[in-house]
Amino acid sequence: MRDLPDWFGIESALVSYARDVETFDTYVAAQEDRIVGFITLRRHNPHSVEIQVLAVLREHHRRGTGLALVRHAQHLLWEEGVKFFQVKTLGPSRESWAYAATRAFYEKCGFVPLEENRLWGDVNPCLIMVMHLPCQSAHPLEAAP
Repeated sequence: MRDLPDWFGIESALVSYARDVETFDTYVAAQEDRIVGFITLRRHNPHSVEIQVLAVLREHHRRGTGLALVRHAQHLLWEEGVKFFQVKTLGPSRESWAYAATRAFYEKCGFVPLEENRLWGDVNPCLIMVMHLPCQSAHPLEAAP
């Protein structure tokens, strides 16, 4: 994450995310025995799971790594019967090219904006994005955009 300062520039958040990786379900993407990305999932209840953190090395952006991690998590959650998949990111009311790209990525994955709030204070507006996972009679990747 330290290699991605445009997204992970707050030291206290980095420390918290490092702890989360040890506590929550985490899946990695590797290439030639090198980790190039990971996703960590926070389970709120049997119906709702959140992407706690998703990071992909910059040289692997726009190569399908992040999408593959989200799809992998989506499939696992669908198999468990989870109904809602969510992610929190910096809201659009604070200009940031990096987070504009992040929101576009999540929209490409099938997440939609639910609400922007002040969970992280006035300086860092929080956008909650959600995805409804289909019932188990339909495969999630067939229903995904």
